[in-house]
Order: sequence, then structure tokens, then C-alpha cells
Amino acid sequence: MNSMEPLREKRPLGDTGLLIPPIIFGSSALGNLYRELSFDEKRSIAAQWFATVEEPVVVDSAGKYGAGLALETLGRLFRDLRVAPEAVVISNKLGWKRAPLRGAEPTFEPGVWKGLAYDAEQTISPAGIRECWEQGCELLGEPYRPALASVHDPDEDLGAASGPSDRARRLEDIIGAYRALEELKASGEIRAVGLGAKDWRVIREIAEVVNLDWVMLACSLTVHTHPAELLAFVESLVGSGVGIINSAVFNAGFLIGGEYYDYRKPDPNADPGLFLWRGALSPPPAPPRGTPAPRPRASSRIRASCARFPLTRTTAPAATTPSTYAARSPPLPADQPRRASRSQPLATPRIAPRVPAWAYPGRVSAMAARALVKPSRAAR
Repeated sequence: MNSMEPLREKRPLGDTGLLIPPIIFGSSALGNLYRELSFDEKRSIAAQWFATVEEPVVVDSAGKYGAGLALETLGRLFRDLRVAPEAVVISNKLGWKRAPLRGAEPTFEPGVWKGLAYDAEQTISPAGIRECWEQGCELLGEPYRPALASVHDPDEDLGAASGPSDRARRLEDIIGAYRALEELKASGEIRAVGLGAKDWRVIREIAEVVNLDWVMLACSLTVHTHPAELLAFVESLVGSGVGIINSAVFNAGFLIGGEYYDYRKPDPNADPGLFLWRGALSPPPAPPRGTPAPRPRASSRIRASCARFPLTRTTAPAATTPSTYAARSPPLPADQPRRASRSQPLATPRIAPRVPAWAYPGRVSAMAARALVKPSRAAR
């Protein structure tokens, strides 16, 4: 058990009105990611969440995690631990629903999820997102309900497009899904609407036409990779009152000893640079007993500073597990004006080179933009 006092610090999640701890916990392990865990192991994980931070504990989940197993297990764990509904804030990423298992293993992400009794199907559309929302609430069970909701990895959906017209159609479906999320928010069923993706450029594209309350950056703003374009984009989000959740800041755990780099297994022969970079972060070996300890190398000081969350003004790195997240949304400096409306384009460069011209269009269709652009909060 954790003998330390729980972290009491709270930070605002953008302009949502939510005050949350600086660490957010992931739940993919509860869906048997890479290996099957017993219920007792999962219970120990959840108990540590509440021992680590002061309530409310924030947990990120998704219908895709174990084909709904993570959500189902969360509800069971919270009831078993007698967690009050107000002691937890649940985020559910929508876009995948549980489906019958028709073969020996699930068809989505074969080999990744272990010991599953169901499959999962992607459904990104207004009706599909509603269905995912209702199924997620059913899997959690009473008295727990998600307070945060988002579309799960729209970058992967767009990346699977066969060409420009197919991508445009998929983008229309994603924007329609956000109309459904806005309706859930307007009805009071959720507190805030967000977007999480591994490709931050897709977040930037959608943020131009969708009124987001928060975004989750996965595997993009990390100790290893933090391009200037992305940092500028993050600054613009913070300036608009959008909360930032930074996920997988150690590239899904690889930089601190994990097997997977951004959810793929790197090969030391094919990716020697990754292993050399990780080695530079490793602490020096312990000196023989009785000899003075050497002065810490720069890499050791980097590791120590990363664990204390001070990397940048706008975001904070996560704790040292691939399923843990850190959130931060600092106040805007007095001399930096807010954007009048989320509908205004972001003043950041468009796209990186070596991408098909149709993969990241500068604008969505005029019809989609008119449907989704919303007035600023000040104008409401």
C-alpha cells in the first residue's frame, strides 16, 4: 500500500468548472491490455488511485478497452470499494461498442487484448455515439455515470480512409458525432466534451470547427518528442480556455523501461536510436558500498525533474506508467487576449511534410463548418 499522503493539489480543467488532481488514471489494463489480470489485481490498482490523489479521482476509459470490459470492471470495482459517485470523475471515449465474439479472439486489434468474451465494432456517427454512450452507462452500472465524453481516436478513423472523398465522408461522421455529444452536454448528461488522439494535427483540424472543452494528447507531447508546432498549438488551446490532458508522455512507457513505444514493439536493430535515447535517460549504476556516490548525470536529473511534473507552462507529464495521465490548464496571462470565438482558425502552421495532400485538408467542408461552429462562451 502507499504510505505517502495523497496528492491534494487541484487544477482547473480549462473552463469546464471542474477542479481535478494533476494525475489522471487510465484503465486499459482493466480491459486486459497485453495480459489478463485477475479481479484482485485490478482491485489493488483501483485502490491505489484513491491512495495516490485526493478525491475526486479522475479515470479515463473507453468502450474499446477490452470490448467494454474496462468500463464493466470499473463499475464493479467502485461498488466493491464503496466509492461514492461524487468521489470519481469518469471520462468515456466513445466510438466503439461491444459486439458478440464470433471467433477465437476479437477482430479489433488482434493479439492486443487478452481473455475477452466479446468483440468490439467501431461506430462513429450521431446515432452511433448515442448508442456507445448508452452502452457505456449500462456497463458501468448505477450509480456511476461519465462526466466527460469524447470521440475515440478520430485520427485512426481518418487515417484508414481510402482517398480524399472517403476521408471527407469520415470527417462529416466525426463532426456529426460531436453534435450528439453537444446534445448530451446541453441536456446535462455530461459536463464537458473533449477529443483525444495520437495525431495532434487531427485535433487541431477538428478544433477549428468543434467547440471543445478539453483535449487529450496521446504519445505526441512527450519527453522524447515535443515539436515547436505542437507547443504553439497547445498554447493556443490554453488561450481559448481548453483544458489539456497529456497522455503517454513517456511514449506509452517505453522511455522508462516498457516494451512498447507508442503501442508498438520496437526492434533494437531497426530502431537503434530509440534504445540509445532511452539508455541516456537511465540512471548510472549504484557505486560499490563505502564509496562516495558520483555526481548525478544530466540524464538522472532529467528523470528526477520529469517525475515532478514541471516540464512546460501548459502541460505536465504523467506518472510513470503507460496507463496514467496528467492534466494541467494554467490561467492565461493577463497580457494574452483570448480568442473571440472557437470558430476562428488557429494561428499555427498547417501540416507536416510527407503527408498526402488530402490527408490533412486546411478546412472541413463549408456545410460541416456551418453546422458545428458555435459562439464563444462570452456570447452565449
